[in-house]
Amino acid sequence: MATWNSRGLRGSSLEEFINRTNEMYEKNGLALIQKVPTPITPINIDKETRHITLAYFDKKSTVDYIGVVQGIPVCFDAKECHTDTFPLQNIHEHQMNFMGHFEEQKGIAFLLIYFTHRDSYYYLTYQKAKFFWERALSGGRKSFRIEELDEGYFFEGRKGFFVPYLEMLQKDLDERDV
Repeated sequence: MATWNSRGLRGSSLEEFINRTNEMYEKNGLALIQKVPTPITPINIDKETRHITLAYFDKKSTVDYIGVVQGIPVCFDAKECHTDTFPLQNIHEHQMNFMGHFEEQKGIAFLLIYFTHRDSYYYLTYQKAKFFWERALSGGRKSFRIEELDEGYFFEGRKGFFVPYLEMLQKDLDERDV
């Protein structure tokens, strides 16, 4: 059984905060964002509790969340980082590919990164993620440092909207229109 601080439960608190935020956004008619379930195939099921005790992933999933904000299709993935350096190995190639195709279809793709040691969130645009990704592929750093990020995309959680990312989405949209 996975324990609280095991690799298997990393990000579960972050995802819970995002889920609550999405519920509030839906309740207020601002957005309809759904958590994308990870497809699994059960191997062992406890007959008494009917809980899956062993399973494997069917295929690589896309991103954590997908939906629509005021008519704009959005998709994003949630990541946690415990230092000032974010390893790009935490973003998978299939996720970058999906987000790229999503943007080609006029959607907005991004990553929400929670820097736990700073208790701060960051909205990483797909274009900036792509820059870091391509830099790594061409032999550059396999990570990015917090100093490389645009300070204007950092934000903090708030009561009621635990992870208020719509303000950053608006900033992203405004900068795309320029």
